[in-house]
Amino acid sequence: MDWVHNMFDLTGKTAIVTGGATGLGRAMAEGLHKAGAQLVLIARNEQRLEQAAKEMGREGAPVSWVSGDLSRLENIPDIYQKALDPLGGRLDILVNNAGIQHRCKAVDFPLEKWNAIVDTNLSAVFALAQQAGRTMLAQGHGRIINIASMTSYFGSELIPAYAASKGGVMQLTKALANEWTQGGVNVNAIAPGYMVTELTGDMEQKNPAQYQEVTRRIPARRWGRPEDLQGVVVFLASEASAYLSGTIIPVDGGYLGK
Repeated sequence: MDWVHNMFDLTGKTAIVTGGATGLGRAMAEGLHKAGAQLVLIARNEQRLEQAAKEMGREGAPVSWVSGDLSRLENIPDIYQKALDPLGGRLDILVNNAGIQHRCKAVDFPLEKWNAIVDTNLSAVFALAQQAGRTMLAQGHGRIINIASMTSYFGSELIPAYAASKGGVMQLTKALANEWTQGGVNVNAIAPGYMVTELTGDMEQKNPAQYQEVTRRIPARRWGRPEDLQGVVVFLASEASAYLSGTIIPVDGGYLGK
C-alpha cells in the first residue's frame, strides 16, 4: 500500500488550475488538493474563487487564487506571475481547464463569439502552457494537463467554435509533448465526455433530440459528473504517469467505443 500511495502522492507539489472555481475545474482542483498539492486557482469571478479557495483550504495544503480574464492574451504573463508567487516560483502541475461555449447554427454564428471562444479555449491554453513550460523546463520536470473534449474527435453540431478549439487542444498537446518530454515536462490531455456542467446545462432544452441521442449512446447510461475526473487528473499529475506524454485520455462512460 505504501508503494501505491507514493506513486499517487502529490504532497509538496504545486499546481495551478484555470477555471478552478466551479464545475470540472473545481472538481479536478479538489482531487489534486486531496492528494496533497498546494493550489492556485485562476478564474474571472473573484467571489467564486474566494469561496472555492476558502472551502478547499480548510484542510491540507494552502489554496490561493488569482482573478484574471484569460481571453485577454496580453494579460496572461502577468496572471501567471501572480499565480506563481504564492507557490514560491516553482510549478509542478498546470491544469489548463478554463473554457467557454456558445451554441448557435454555423450560418448564424457571430464572429465575435468565435474569436472569444478560440482565444479562451485554445490560444490561452498555448499562452499559459508556454509560460509554465519555461518554468518547468528550467526545473527539469513538470506536468501539463490540458482539457480537451469529445469534440476533439468529432465535430458535433451547433458548436463550431468549441469543436474547432478543442480539436486544436488535442493537436497542441501532442505538439508540446514532442518538444518538451525530453526536458522532463510531460504534456497530456483529458477529454471529458458529456458532463453535467454549466456549459451543457442548456443542451436538453435547446437540442432535446441530440441530448436524448447522446444519453442513449453512453454505455454507462448516465452523463458524467465533475468528480469523475478526479482520479485521472491525479494520475496524470503523479509519478504513476511518468512515461505517459502526448496522450489524450477520454473520460466518457464508454461513449467513444460505441
